Amino acid sequence: MRAVDQFHLGIVTADFEGTMAELSSVFGYEWGAEVGGPTTVTLPGGETVLELRCAYSTSVPRLELVRGVPGTLWEPAAGIHHVGYWSGDVAADVAELTGQGYAIEASRTGPDGVPFFAFLRSDRGFRIELVAGSAREGLARCWSGGVA
Repeated sequence: MRAVDQFHLGIVTADFEGTMAELSSVFGYEWGAEVGGPTTVTLPGGETVLELRCAYSTSVPRLELVRGVPGTLWEPAAGIHHVGYWSGDVAADVAELTGQGYAIEASRTGPDGVPFFAFLRSDRGFRIELVAGSAREGLARCWSGGVA
């Protein structure tokens, strides 16, 4: 992982539309379409399906605005929720980070059986999201206007 692999800052909110409107009016952010839906994730307690929905800014620096999911790590909180990084090998990067004391909070395996994303948190409270590089093209449509 390298600093240049950082591609977004994630904000989780209970007021999705209001937060989006504020970020637009105050800072000039523009947004791609909202995407997501039922998503199978592995949490410390086991596998579950959550309704994960978000929108990425078309403006940079890139923001990801996430609808809060009560009772999960996607609970709305003040400030930045996570920093997102592209990963060439999510499993290897997770192993590296857990070796440095990070705890896995959630992960998802892609249809090919390879880890697709993972959320990890340091004991200092810093949370990162690792996203497989294979998702780059699909996610780019979220901020280029290609997602309906």
